[in-house]
Amino acid sequence: MKRYFIYTFLLALFLSACKKNDISLYDSAVDNIYLNYLDDDGKNDTNIVTYSFAGSPGLASDTIWIPVAIAGKRVNRDRKFVLSVVDNWTTAQKDMHYEPLKPFYIMPADSGKTSVPLIIKNTDPQLANTSVTLTLQVIQSEDFASELPVAIRTKTFVYSNRLEQPSWWVFWMGNLGPYSRTSHRLFLISGGQDLVNPGAPDGYMGIPRTLYYLENVKNFTVDPFTWILRNPEKGYVLAKRNDGTEDYDFYQKESPLVKIHLKFFPQVNRYFFMNENGNQVIFN
Repeated sequence: MKRYFIYTFLLALFLSACKKNDISLYDSAVDNIYLNYLDDDGKNDTNIVTYSFAGSPGLASDTIWIPVAIAGKRVNRDRKFVLSVVDNWTTAQKDMHYEPLKPFYIMPADSGKTSVPLIIKNTDPQLANTSVTLTLQVIQSEDFASELPVAIRTKTFVYSNRLEQPSWWVFWMGNLGPYSRTSHRLFLISGGQDLVNPGAPDGYMGIPRTLYYLENVKNFTVDPFTWILRNPEKGYVLAKRNDGTEDYDFYQKESPLVKIHLKFFPQVNRYFFMNENGNQVIFN
């Protein structure tokens, strides 16, 4: 039901933006404030902002800077404005998915623009499977009115840590194995980047770089213990499980809940990372 309300709200934003988003049409005795997102044509951009942690494995949080501007006159004193979470149109949880907002922010003296830091978090394991929505809105305060359209006073952020299969994976499946999000994440953790399409014009020129990335991820997954010792700056650890097995959990220190299972197989006297489907991750 909550998702239904969110989608209805986003549709309302779009219709509101279509009807009236020309700030110059508003004349008020009290200055107004809005979120200063602009498209390529310099017009107010009311689109959703999307973000993914997937391309930066191990990143526990990130900062999105929100542009704020006034519709009115600049004054020679600091002024307060309020940025609020729209609870009915938000699925993200405070503290788990984002840092709490401040009670108010400052528009500096003699200024008509500023930026507000929104700190989003990547500590929830479920972000690997689903996105969360965070909707913010500037509202009336002691120094600013809220007479501008909701569409330009509001912004929705949708973010996750979900990976999707890249187009180049199929060209190197003999080395990478069947696609899984865990395999993809381990590839990125090892330093891997987009691999070349060998059939593309001049594709052969990218093969040495591709083989370098493939060798790196193979060495990493065969012996993650040594990899951790050689790469302490990456902040990853292996923690022994308390379940009577020889298994470990692999995770970044700042995101201890986002784990990858490292399972011991006595038949071959070797550890294997396990993917989200319960299968071994093997790079050749």
